[in-house]
Amino acid sequence: MKILAIIPARGGSKGVPRKNSKILNGKPLLQYTFEAAQNSKLLTDIILSSEDSEIIEVADMMGLKVPFIRPQELATDTASSIDVVLHAIDYMENQGFFYDAVCLLQPSSPFRESGFIDKAIEKFISQKSDSMLSVLKVPHEFNPHWVFEQDKNGNLKIATGEKEIIKRRQDLPSAYYRDGSVYITKIDVLKNQKSFYGNSIGYIESDSNYSCNIDTMSDWELAEKKALELNNK
Repeated sequence: MKILAIIPARGGSKGVPRKNSKILNGKPLLQYTFEAAQNSKLLTDIILSSEDSEIIEVADMMGLKVPFIRPQELATDTASSIDVVLHAIDYMENQGFFYDAVCLLQPSSPFRESGFIDKAIEKFISQKSDSMLSVLKVPHEFNPHWVFEQDKNGNLKIATGEKEIIKRRQDLPSAYYRDGSVYITKIDVLKNQKSFYGNSIGYIESDSNYSCNIDTMSDWELAEKKALELNNK
C-alpha cells in the first residue's frame, strides 16, 4: 500500500506564536514529527504543507520535502484540514504520484512511541477500515454516559439520551478521544466523502506517556518537561 505522509505546518499559530519552527528542547517542534515519520518503514513519501517561508527553510535544512507552497487561503484560522490535505493530494497526483492513503501527522502532537506510526499502518491495512485514528481512553468521570447536557427547558439530561444513568463505573463502556498523533485515511474517502473518518473508523491506543497536544503556552511548558522526561528514559 502506498501511503503519503503529510505534515501540515502553517505560520500563523495564535496560541504559541511561530509554534512549528519554535525550538523545543534543542530542536524545532516540526523536527519531532519528521523524525517519527522518517523512522517509519511503511510510509511511501513524507511531505510538508506550509505557506510560511521560515518553516519551509527549517524543513529544507532537515531534509523534509516541500513540493509546493500552500496557498494563503488554506493557511488561515478558518481553513479546514481536509482542504489542506486535498490540495496536497491534487498537487502530488498532478506531478504523477498516486497513493492509496494519507497519513496526517500534526506537529502539535510531537511525541510518538517508537514504531507507533507503523503499528497504526499495519492495523489499518489488516482491518481494511476507511480510517485509523490514534486515541486515548476517556477517564471514567468524563465518560459520555456520565456526562449531562442542557435540554430545551434549561434542565440537564444524560448526553447519550438514556433515561437512567449507569450507576457503576465497572459497567461503563469504554470511550475514546482523538489524541491528534496519527490520522490515516483512504484516498477515495478523503476525495469522495471529504472526511478523515469514512464509514468504518479503526483505532489504535496511544501510550499516554507520550500524549501531548500543544495549543497554548501552558501546553508548551508541559511539552518542555515531557521532552526532558522522554530524553532521560
